[in-house]
Amino acid sequence: MNDAPPDLKVRTKAFALRVIRMYSKLPKNNIVAQVLGKQVLRSGASVDANQREASRARSKAEFISKTGDGLKEIEETDYWLELLVDSGCVPSERMTELLDETSPSSSRLIKKPKLEGKTMSHRIPTLQPLAFSP
Repeated sequence: MNDAPPDLKVRTKAFALRVIRMYSKLPKNNIVAQVLGKQVLRSGASVDANQREASRARSKAEFISKTGDGLKEIEETDYWLELLVDSGCVPSERMTELLDETSPSSSRLIKKPKLEGKTMSHRIPTLQPLAFSP
């Protein structure tokens, strides 16, 4: 199921490493910067992890699912990076490169999976109460 461009693995890993370096440079004495930075670290590293899982998918459905998870992580990373900038923890000039890669209009990290004309239905499962017998 390896439909990803060959350089995608390299790009997503490079992105994760840049996120790690960004986090290591955040001020240690600023609790807000540290909390937001940890969120960026988690979601930013997840992009690469999800891409790798997608490349090893056993089915088209699994590939689409993992690629979709990667897209969610990119969007979440974008959100946390914006908060780091908007809160004043980090100057916007230091985040331009990462924000350029995560912005929805220009993200080159993971492309949306092609569904070959099919639409995905996002059904919310109905939860049934568990019956316990004494």
